[in-house]
Amino acid sequence: MLKIVLLFMVASSIWYSFILIKDYIKKKKEGTLEEGSFIKLGLIGMLANFFDTLGIGSFAIETSLFKNFKLIEDKKLPGTLNVANTIPTILEALIFMTVIKVEPVTLFSMLAAAVLGAVVGAKVVSKFDEKTIQISMGLALLAVAALMVAGQLKLFPVGGNETALTGVKLIIGLAGNFLFGALMTIGIGLYAPCMALVFALGMGPQVAFPIMMGSCALLMPFSSYQFIKNGAYSTKASVAIAILGSIGVLIAAYVVKSLPLDILKWVVACVIVYTSFIMFKSSKANSKKQSDVYTA
Repeated sequence: MLKIVLLFMVASSIWYSFILIKDYIKKKKEGTLEEGSFIKLGLIGMLANFFDTLGIGSFAIETSLFKNFKLIEDKKLPGTLNVANTIPTILEALIFMTVIKVEPVTLFSMLAAAVLGAVVGAKVVSKFDEKTIQISMGLALLAVAALMVAGQLKLFPVGGNETALTGVKLIIGLAGNFLFGALMTIGIGLYAPCMALVFALGMGPQVAFPIMMGSCALLMPFSSYQFIKNGAYSTKASVAIAILGSIGVLIAAYVVKSLPLDILKWVVACVIVYTSFIMFKSSKANSKKQSDVYTA
């Protein structure tokens, strides 16, 4: 089953790369390719995907750099983030799903739950108030991070080294990944919540890597295709990041594979706190936006 999933990922990456490169060549011939340094854009992608491979989402890093250096139009930013990081994300999944072992039923059911969440659950989640979701997830992530730190300091027993979920824990895991898959469609990353979930359920934090990366790798090629089809992305930035970002993945994969488990747990805790901060920051921005609308 693992080989079938990996082959599907390879096939989708080949198909996706063909579509992306074809669009790049077409725009270059027409003279409609965006301005900007290919190398500069690629280096941003390399940095972002290095940290993405460590579990820190690339979207936040790239968004910050793109906006600060005014490299991408705001209207093309969501599409660029998705299109540019699809190939590096698939590469991450191929690496971690082969080097980190997860019990097959747990792995494939969690992947299926995320995909199902993106397809079915998004219709429900999209009706929720975004601010409420952000605050709830921010608080939940902070609570899990606090438990992880307490466990590292030997103040409270938490986490474990399990590679499988069974019974009630499996049901909770599937429900969680279903929700995270749905939340991805409204711009909330899956990585940190998935890390928090598997650790809270008693699994080792390294187990989150094949689960979260495999989930995203199955979703991104097909959702990103729509951005390419509609021209709602930066072609030059996407190709540059797809290439150099993949190099960043390879470098980080070696580092992550070599990290002692205790260090990895601290990294995960930092990632979760950082993501919680982003949630609260986004919630505050939404409140300000709504206030401005009412004032106007």
